[in-house]
Amino acid sequence: MGFNMAQRVGARALIMVCLYANNCISTPRALVSQAYFNSLMSAVGAHCEGKSFYTYDGFIRAAELATGFGSAGSDVLGKREVAAFLANAMHETGGFCYVSEIRKSVYCDSTKTQWPCADGKRYFGRGPLQLTWNYNYGKAGQALGFDGLNNPDIVSQDPLISFRAAFWFWMKNCHNAIIQDRGFGATIRAINGGECNGRKPKAVNSRISYYQRFCSDFGVDPGLNLSC
Repeated sequence: MGFNMAQRVGARALIMVCLYANNCISTPRALVSQAYFNSLMSAVGAHCEGKSFYTYDGFIRAAELATGFGSAGSDVLGKREVAAFLANAMHETGGFCYVSEIRKSVYCDSTKTQWPCADGKRYFGRGPLQLTWNYNYGKAGQALGFDGLNNPDIVSQDPLISFRAAFWFWMKNCHNAIIQDRGFGATIRAINGGECNGRKPKAVNSRISYYQRFCSDFGVDPGLNLSC
């Protein structure tokens, strides 16, 4: 993940100050400060397209627009949710290096007739959670106010829309798994079930490793059912 010891100690110290302060709530902003986010991005290689694309402003604005993210349920579950989102995003993007999927296939499911694929458009993975398939672009665009079917590229061009699309997917598919305490493994299954049931243990272990390290930084136990 690229944290040095000073950064990890500093992050824990900030969170402990918060926990013992009066009326402190572990919101996404309280857990992920500008400095903390910058520490993540400092490990991203200069050659990476994500280096200048993924911004703290884009992340935190999108997180706070996703009603209930990191704040529904108990304080423990809120911290786990922020850790789980970041862990999956780090894995999906190679540590915030990639914005667009390397293998840029069309990903058009013609059976989803409500979300018809536009001529010449490809719906490969883009953004922090690598939004994929025409129907997801269509639904996300409808929910957030952009034309996902005719302009899927906007998810790799606008940092706020990119994060908002990721949080849209998260809140639809992963949020309840965390607040219902079903475990981190349920988020892996929702994002890429093809990795589960022993099919891609290396990928699953990568996600789990990120998650455990974020949980450690946020001062929370990762809970049970980490794998899928």
